[in-house]
Order: sequence, then structure tokens, then C-alpha cells
Amino acid sequence: MAQINPSILSADFARLAEEAKAVEGADWLHVDVMDNHFVPNLTLGVPIVESLSRATDTPLDCHLMIEAPDRWAPQYVEAGAGSVTFHAEAAAAPVRLAREIRAKGARASMALKPATPVEPYEDLLPELDMLLIMTVEPGFGGQAFLDIMLPKIRRTRELISKHGLELWLQVDGGVSASTIERCAEAGADVFVAGSAVYGATDPAEAVRALRAQADGATASAAWACAH
Repeated sequence: MAQINPSILSADFARLAEEAKAVEGADWLHVDVMDNHFVPNLTLGVPIVESLSRATDTPLDCHLMIEAPDRWAPQYVEAGAGSVTFHAEAAAAPVRLAREIRAKGARASMALKPATPVEPYEDLLPELDMLLIMTVEPGFGGQAFLDIMLPKIRRTRELISKHGLELWLQVDGGVSASTIERCAEAGADVFVAGSAVYGATDPAEAVRALRAQADGATASAAWACAH
């Protein structure tokens, strides 16, 4: 079944606990951490993650768009994150970092910006629990989906199948009712949705509708039929 992770980047930051409760049917709550260095935006950090983890039963999926994730990522596990994503472009020792995140009890994930190819990281994939393919340039919510990322999603799914991995494939950026089916057909099974959820009249219903769309597209996708 497809997993839908609403992004609190599109939520009301003054009401984060309420906004988390509004999507309690979601699989994960996606938390975008930005440092104004790796990306040109500043959002939130460890104290907010700690507070959120106490305010919701939905597990936290922290996406670290920050420099020096080797230093900071373990602190997000300690703060309560169930999954921590670091960027390949920022990590000094990605294998060591993934193993440290796992050792602390969270799922280890690595993200790739649109211009970063997946192929150089093929041998590293078994060290991960999830790979995130960015379908916009990281840094801001509300951007338009980049269709040119669909072949990259397909190639990543092929690598996952080639090695027989139980690796989740997440997409983040411009995911909505008009794009989620294409992502699922290409091979994604975890979907970050910000504006499409928090911009809806009923965020919980938006989560259910997106999941149904993704499940429908996955059911007829070649990669899923061959799995």
C-alpha cells in the first residue's frame, strides 16, 4: 500500500500540534528541516521535532536539508524521529551515517536533488531503508512537479528490483492529485504531499484520496506486477 506523508512545511506553523492531528490517518508526518545554508530557507530544528513527537502519534519523517548531516542527523533520532533523511550531496560519510541512524533506532534514508544521478549510489542502497528522489529543487514548498524526474524514479526502481531490496522509494515536490499516479506508475511508493494536503478543505480526506490514487496506479504498474 502507498504511504502518504503530509509535509508540515505547508501547515500553519503557529498551530503545528493541531495540524498534526488533522492528518492522523497519514502514514508519517514529513518534517522539512532547512538551515539556510544547504538550501536558501530556514525552517525548524531539534526542539520543534521533540515537541511534535510528543504532540502526535504519527511517526515523524525528518528530511534534513542541511549542511553537516553527519554531525546533526543522530540528534533528530534522539528527538523522536522515526525516519531521518540526509542528502547525498551534503554527507561526508553516507554509509557510516546511515548505520549510525539505524543503530539509534530510526530508519535511514538518503535524498538526491534533481541533478544528482542515482547510479553512483547503487552499491550504497542496501545500507538504506528509503531513498528520496526530489521532484523539485529543495528549499521551498508549493513548487511545480518536475516531469523530467520520472525516468530517474524508474531507474531507481529498477536498481531496487535488481538487488532484491526492501527499500522504500519516496518522492517529494509537487506531489498532488494530478501527479501522484505518474509517480506511482514510475515506481514510487512513499509520497510527500504538502499543499495538496494542507491546502485542502479536509486534509484527512485529501490523504485518503491521494493514497487511493497511488494504490490504483501501483496495481497496474509494470514494476509492481513483476515484484
